[in-house]
Amino acid sequence: MRSTLVRRTVLTASAVSLALLATACGSDKADDKKTDAKPSAAASAPAAAAAKAKTNAELAGVIVTQADLPNHLVKEATPAEAAAAAGAKSDKPQCQPLVSVQSMNPVGTAAGTARTKAVAKPKEPAADAGPEEKAKAAMGALAGTVTSVTLASYEGQGAQEAFAAVKTAGTACAGGYTGSQGGDGLKITKVAPGASVTAGDEALAYTVTGDADGETMTMELVAVRKGNTVATFSALSLAGTAEQPKAVVDAQVKKLG
Repeated sequence: MRSTLVRRTVLTASAVSLALLATACGSDKADDKKTDAKPSAAASAPAAAAAKAKTNAELAGVIVTQADLPNHLVKEATPAEAAAAAGAKSDKPQCQPLVSVQSMNPVGTAAGTARTKAVAKPKEPAADAGPEEKAKAAMGALAGTVTSVTLASYEGQGAQEAFAAVKTAGTACAGGYTGSQGGDGLKITKVAPGASVTAGDEALAYTVTGDADGETMTMELVAVRKGNTVATFSALSLAGTAEQPKAVVDAQVKKLG
């Protein structure tokens, strides 16, 4: 059986997927630089104001929702889930940024945060499908990739520093580390560059390989900085191999403006 640390996120979002299924059965890098404007005293004032971090409420207004991802099921993270995630730790301090991304925590000290989860909608069985087809569809829902999305906004240069910390951790922790949360542990055996992501002001991606109770599994981690906000994505699946959540990343970056 897979580690509780792994199952906790997957099952919460998959439950939403199964609920919908049951109902149905019954019935290029953005270029943000302005090269044509000359700096002036008037222009520098708005730039300074832009460094002001977004609040929790402001981030809640720009995090992806069901309307942004029609082909996914989106469920906002609960306060209890956020509180539980806050205890996630790494056995190696230099790897803490990666554990934070995995567990829906901001990297470093953020002024505002928002969290949600998205799972791709399973293929619905035909209206006249038999019990076997419905069961197969249900299993497909559980095996879908679940993506945890965290937005964190920072004062001053905090966003750049948080992004840099994730980047540094990806190199320093290539050989692995162990993450723990609420008494559960997950051994990571390898961190490698993931499929290239071009988004926001800067972006990176890692494929993280773990050992979950003797079974090999992979997670896809993505971090994108847009101004003073860092969006992080952690994708995993009970099937063992997650897909990079490109649709979720694209939708979130677009919503950040």
